[in-house]
Amino acid sequence: MNVSYSWLRKLVPSLTDSPAEVADRLAMYGAPVDKLVDLGGPLADIVVARVLEVRQHPNADRLKLCLVDAGGDEPLRVVCGANNVKAGEWYPFIPAGGTLPDGMKIRRAKIRGEESNGMLCSPRELGLGRDHDGILELHGEFEVGGAFTRQVGLDDTRIVIDVTPNRGDLLSHYGVARELAAGGESTITLPAFPGGATLADLEFEIVGATTAAAGLRISLEDAAGCPRYIATIIRGVNVGPSPEWLASRLRAVGLRPINNVVDATNWVLTELGQPLHAFDPGVLGSDVVVRRARAGESLVTLDGESRRLGSDVLVIADASRPVALAGLMGGLDTEVTGDTVDILLECAWFDPKTVRAGRRLLGMTSEAAYRFERGVDPDGMERATRRAVALILATAGGSAERSIVADAGMVPPEPVLLRGRRLIQVLGVPIEKREVERLLEPIGFRMEAGEDDTWRVRIPGHRRHDVSREDDLVEEVARRRGYDTFPDEVRAFRPGCVPDHPLSRLEDRLRENLVGLGFLEARSMPLVAAEHGDVALLHPLAQTESHLRRALLPGLARRLEANFNRGTRDVRLFEIGTAFAPGEDGGLPVETTRLAVILTGARHPAHWTGEAEAFDIWDLRGVLDEIAGQLDGKVEPWAPDAAGRPIGFEPGTIFRLMRGRDGIAGEQGGAASVASIGAGGRLEAHVIDSPAWAGPVWAAEVTIDETMTGASSVTYQPIPAQPAVERDIALLVPPAVSAGDIDAAIRAAGGDLLESVAPFDVYEGRGLDAGRRSVAFRLRFRSASRTLTVDEVDARLARILERLEEDHDVERRG
Repeated sequence: MNVSYSWLRKLVPSLTDSPAEVADRLAMYGAPVDKLVDLGGPLADIVVARVLEVRQHPNADRLKLCLVDAGGDEPLRVVCGANNVKAGEWYPFIPAGGTLPDGMKIRRAKIRGEESNGMLCSPRELGLGRDHDGILELHGEFEVGGAFTRQVGLDDTRIVIDVTPNRGDLLSHYGVARELAAGGESTITLPAFPGGATLADLEFEIVGATTAAAGLRISLEDAAGCPRYIATIIRGVNVGPSPEWLASRLRAVGLRPINNVVDATNWVLTELGQPLHAFDPGVLGSDVVVRRARAGESLVTLDGESRRLGSDVLVIADASRPVALAGLMGGLDTEVTGDTVDILLECAWFDPKTVRAGRRLLGMTSEAAYRFERGVDPDGMERATRRAVALILATAGGSAERSIVADAGMVPPEPVLLRGRRLIQVLGVPIEKREVERLLEPIGFRMEAGEDDTWRVRIPGHRRHDVSREDDLVEEVARRRGYDTFPDEVRAFRPGCVPDHPLSRLEDRLRENLVGLGFLEARSMPLVAAEHGDVALLHPLAQTESHLRRALLPGLARRLEANFNRGTRDVRLFEIGTAFAPGEDGGLPVETTRLAVILTGARHPAHWTGEAEAFDIWDLRGVLDEIAGQLDGKVEPWAPDAAGRPIGFEPGTIFRLMRGRDGIAGEQGGAASVASIGAGGRLEAHVIDSPAWAGPVWAAEVTIDETMTGASSVTYQPIPAQPAVERDIALLVPPAVSAGDIDAAIRAAGGDLLESVAPFDVYEGRGLDAGRRSVAFRLRFRSASRTLTVDEVDARLARILERLEEDHDVERRG
């Protein structure tokens, strides 16, 4: 929102804050200022000049030779290429030696043999618009050679406010003034127009949704989309250029002057926040119908575009055809031109959702739509009409007839109960009753005091779109009081008694565990290109964000590439987020929570004691074991066929994460407890755009849910009081038997006295039969209640050796 500081000062004469101080106050009120623009500074060298004579350049068909009075001792000869320069008119002029806002220095020069001593300026050259085809015409009486900014009112500062979508009331100078005025609305003054008028003296005739009055027939066929419509007829106007005081005020906020009627509507748009539209009733006729567009209808809008309409578009129509897009833009056929004598001035309230749906369907926007989508004040419509009519009469003449108000019935917002104890509960500090009223009443809230520090608060029209409940009012009190006035120390609080969701607790444990392993958490966008997602968006913002992601790893891979691009070799990242799959029978997408990890580079930082080793498959296995421990799962090597292999992982490097440990059912029981929940391995080269110096990239992705209870709680076990007995055995193992198979057989045969099993040596070579290898294990036996005897241990050891020989053809090495 562009705000003119001078305009604010006109509305609030008591405002003494500088532009910078205004910006600070607005920021504290929740409306941060993006920048302050000094409009006059870059135009310091521009003066107002009068062209005395215009003739054809003797050596160029497209150039003019002008005699310009710029306030000096003698007129200056100036070469100009614009076609709209006329003798006797006023224009901005920069003499030789001056500098334009873009830094270009003007020099005296010969152009096609004729001397030029300066330049007549276009709006674009002055930074006041995009028009570069013609010189900026000034209308009125001026001081020859006087400063341009002073004479046209551009010795001003533009305040650019970042208005949030819920604060449509700030999309006007009046709304901003309401925030800044010490006494609120009661101290805001609408400045008078030439002739002394502030508001027009109009009579409003309120009728139903369909009526015929004052030669007009108004019909609100879509009362939900437009519950109130005001039409005013102004006869005998003289449409032409706006006086400079009006045009320059619009330029100060970035609007382009068009003519005195359209400029009057734009004045009210930016001053009061109410979009208006002026029709030529000679073309429109006597019927005004607000309805939905019908199949096959189209309209050429003011921007010259032919737009095919749909049922989502609300239109203003005459008896047979649409003439304007409600809340968006008028039609070209009924626009106000220099030949227009009578005007139908429209002031309507359009439903924000309806305007937004139409704008999205047509792919367009406008200043009016920007305000209607955020909500316009229905209580300010009559004031806006009076203001616009007064300005049109002051600049275009004519006479206004009575205004017809077609009203289908707008329901006012219900009063909201505000309790003093709720204020204290939320804000943490006591606030006196008189202070609450002092904070809220100046910005339009009507307070009806009740018992026990309560109020029934009536919501003003300009805040009906975002204030609807008690906590909204609490926020208003805090905002107006100033967030910096609340204490910043940590105060006593009562913790909540509602436990966290099981999935949130699981996610926290996973984060803590992975951060402990040296990983950093990443957050990637869930909106991806079509090749990475199966769920298409209805209204994508870009082709690269047209789908919802099916997995997290592609996003993590892009983050890894960004690190590679910055020369980072050692990367450990993880992400916990949501992936999406198509719903059944076209229903809503199915969301699943996923955990993804990716790692590459050195296992340890570089050190003088030796080279840092790169991550390998066992590092990935270790990370997966840690994750599985949190999910009541297990990790196993996986060698799927080509059809079942996860896309992107190299064969021979893949692990699979299974739900349930050692096949034991979890809380849900059944087959689901041992289902595959994810996989990991080395990423294939085509998945990552890696530089030549990058090491192998290892990654995994796992599905998690609230039924995964995580690792069992740690229970205390006392230190054993009885001594342990250890036995080392060397076994001759056939090639088809793994160390894991032997470990499982030993544990199964060892019984409850076997405390631990650990391999500690492997030997192959001379002295062993071909195809055999020697694997040594250390077995530890212990009883919690007594000292074991040698015979007991030997008996258990004999049973273990017997089981190994029977099941795996494993013999004890002599």
